[in-house]
Amino acid sequence: MAKVTQISPGAWQISLPFLGEHEIVGSYLLAGENELAIIDPGPGSTLEPLLASIRAAGFDPQEVTHILATHVHLDHAGATGSLVRQLPKAQVYVHSKGTPHLVDTTKVVSSASRIYGDHMHMLWGDIESTPVERLHTLEGGDILKVAGRRLEVHYTPGHAIHHVVFFDAHSGELFVGDVAGVKLPGVDYVRPPTPPPDLDLEAWSDSISLIRSLRPDILYLGHFGAVKEVPQHLGRLREKLSAWGDFILEAMRNGKNEAEIIALVIEKTQPELQRVTRDAHTLQRYEIASNYAMTVQGYMRYWRKKHPARLQAS
Repeated sequence: MAKVTQISPGAWQISLPFLGEHEIVGSYLLAGENELAIIDPGPGSTLEPLLASIRAAGFDPQEVTHILATHVHLDHAGATGSLVRQLPKAQVYVHSKGTPHLVDTTKVVSSASRIYGDHMHMLWGDIESTPVERLHTLEGGDILKVAGRRLEVHYTPGHAIHHVVFFDAHSGELFVGDVAGVKLPGVDYVRPPTPPPDLDLEAWSDSISLIRSLRPDILYLGHFGAVKEVPQHLGRLREKLSAWGDFILEAMRNGKNEAEIIALVIEKTQPELQRVTRDAHTLQRYEIASNYAMTVQGYMRYWRKKHPARLQAS
C-alpha cells in the first residue's frame, strides 16, 4: 500500500511501494482550482497503489487533469500510458526529447529488457504507449498554470537528456526528479544516479548551477522527499558526480573491466554511507534507489562517448 502525506497547502507526497520498500520511489500530487496534477506517476508496477493514494488524499483519480513527467525513465513515468487509459481527463506533459519514448515505448522496453531480463514485469509492470493526442511537449522556459499554481519549466539535462524540473516560485517548491540526486529520508548522504545512456557531467553541472540560481526554499526529490539545505545538498552532489567520475575514468585507463570497476567503486564509496547510517538495510535501500552496476555503466558509457581521448593510459 502506498503512503500519502500532505507537504504544503494543495500538495501531497506519495510514497510508492517498490520492491516492498517505502520512501524510495515517490510521486507528488497537486490540487487546486478544480484541477488535479500528478508529478512523476512512477512505474506501472505501482499504478494501483498510486490510485489508492489519490483516494486517500481525498480525491477521485478520475478527476486527474495533468500528468507531469520530470523525465521518462520507468521509475518516474513508466505508468503514464496505463494511467491515461484509465483517467479520461488526464493530459500528459513531458520534454520534447521524451515525447517519442511515451508515444512508442518499443525502444525503452527493449533497452530495459536487456538490463532487467526476466525481472522486467516484476519491477516495472505494464509499459503502455501514450496516445499522441493526450501528449503536450515541454521546453525549458515554458510556464504551466496547473492546479492553481504557476509552474516554471526548466530544462535540466545531465541525468537524462529529456529531464525537466517544475518550480513554483511563489511557494519556493522545486520538484526536481533525479537531477538533484538520491537522498533517502533520515540519512545525511547524497548519491549520484548515473544510469546509461544519457549521463553528461558537463550538462549536469550546468543544471545544478541553474537549480542554485533559482534559489528554491525546498527540493522535492524523486528518491526521496524533501531537502531543505539546498546549497549544501547540491554541493555534495556536484562533488560526488565529479569524484566518482574521475575514479571510474582512472580504473578504465588501468584496463579494468566493468565487473572489476563495480567492485572498486563499492569498496571506495560504500564506507562513507556505512559511517553515516550503520545500518545494512539502508545500504540495500540506496541500492534499490540507484544501484552500483548502472552507476558504473553510465559513467563508462559517458567516458567512451564524450571523452574517448581521456581513456588513453598516461
